[in-house]
Amino acid sequence: MANIVVLGAGLGGTLMAYEMKSQLRDGDKLTVVGQGHTYHFVPSNPWVAVDWRKRKAIEVDLAPVFAKKGIELVTCGATKVVPAENRIELENGASLPYDYLVIATGPDLAFDEIEGLGPKGHTQSICHVDHAEKAQEAFAAFVKNPGPIVVGAVQGASCYGPAYEFAFILDTELRRRKLRDRVPMTFVTPEPYIGHLGLDGVGDTKSMLESELRERHIKWITNARVTKVEAGKMSVEEVNDDATTKTAHELPFSYSMLLPAFRGVPAVRGIEGLTNPRGFILADKTQRNPKFPNIFSIGVCVAIPPVGKTPLPVGVPKTGFMIESMVSATALNIGALLRGQPATREPTWNAVCLADFGNGGVAFVAQPQIPPRNVNWSASGTWVHYAKIGFEMFFLHKLRSGISEPFYEKFVLNALGIHKLRK
Repeated sequence: MANIVVLGAGLGGTLMAYEMKSQLRDGDKLTVVGQGHTYHFVPSNPWVAVDWRKRKAIEVDLAPVFAKKGIELVTCGATKVVPAENRIELENGASLPYDYLVIATGPDLAFDEIEGLGPKGHTQSICHVDHAEKAQEAFAAFVKNPGPIVVGAVQGASCYGPAYEFAFILDTELRRRKLRDRVPMTFVTPEPYIGHLGLDGVGDTKSMLESELRERHIKWITNARVTKVEAGKMSVEEVNDDATTKTAHELPFSYSMLLPAFRGVPAVRGIEGLTNPRGFILADKTQRNPKFPNIFSIGVCVAIPPVGKTPLPVGVPKTGFMIESMVSATALNIGALLRGQPATREPTWNAVCLADFGNGGVAFVAQPQIPPRNVNWSASGTWVHYAKIGFEMFFLHKLRSGISEPFYEKFVLNALGIHKLRK
C-alpha cells in the first residue's frame, strides 16, 4: 500500500486527485491537502470583480465529491514540507506521511515586495475570489465618483492574460454604464511590448492587443517597473533595455488592479534541492524533482525559466491546458512507479487560452508553449467571449460531477475548431 498526497486543492490539485484516483492499486490511499473545502474557478474572478458573477456561482464544494470518489480531504492547510522525512507538517500540528507527494500549491502572491501594493494596500487584485469580491466593492464605490483607472501587472508577474482581460472588461462595463468618457485608463506592464504575455507573443497578439487598447482609448506603458503605490498615486519607472530608468511616471488613479509577482508558498520555500531561489519547485521533464524523486509538481508552482531576456522580470504563464498536461503525465508516472515501472511520460506544455474582453476576446494556441513552435496561432472575435462562458459552465459541471477527463482538451480545442492539433 502507498500513501499518495496532493498538496493543494486548486485547479491542478483537484484535477490531479481525479486523475490519480484511476491510477491507484487496491489498498493505495489518496489524500488532498487544501485550505478549506471549496474550489473556486479562478478564470471567472474578473467577472466577479464587476459583479457579472457571484461567488457562489463559481464555487465547488469538494468534500462530497471527494468522499464519493474515496479521496480524503484535509482542509487545515500545510506549514512545511519535510522531504528528508517524507512528511508534511499541517497547520493543526499534525504530521502527514507520504510515499509520493504531488505539489500543486499554486503561487504565493508577493504584494509585500512593493510598498502599497495589493488589497491590504491601495490596489485591487483578481488572483483570488476573496480579492475579486473586495475589488467589486471598490468598483461599486468607484462608479459613484469615477476618475482615472490604472490596470496591469508588476515586475515578476507570471500571468498577463487576466490583466488584459480585466482592463477590457472594465472598459465594457463602464461603457454600459455610460461612464467611460469620465474615466482615463492606463495599462502598465513589465512586458517589453504589448502582447508579449510572458511567451514572447503568440501569433499576432502584439498587433491585436495594441489595436484593442487603441480602439478602447487605453494608454499603455511597457517595460514598467512599479516602485511604490500611495493612496490615489502610483510611481512607475519606464526602463531602457539595460533596466535603467528612461522615464519616471506618477499616475493618478481612483481605482487600480495590478497583478503581483509570484513566488513559492512558505511551506516549500528555502528547501535546498526542492526549489529555486524564488521558491518554485524544480522538476525534470516528467514533472519529477531531481533530488527527491518521490516528489512531483504541477501548475503555477513549477519552476520554468523565462522566455528570453527582458529588461524586467517577466514570468512564464502556466495556462489551464498546460497544467492539465502536467496532471495527466504525473498521474501516469506515479501509476507506473506504483507498479514497478519507470516514469517516462512527459507533458506537452502547450498553451491554449481564451481571454475574454467582456464583449469579445482573443484566443491563442502555442504548441509548444516555449518558442520555437510548431503552432503559433491567435484570433479574436465575439465568439471568444461566449466560448469562455461555455467553458466555465462545462468545467464547473464536470468538476461538481467528479468526472475525470481532459477538460481543456475536450472543450477548448473543439471550441477553437482545431481538432488536428490533438495529433
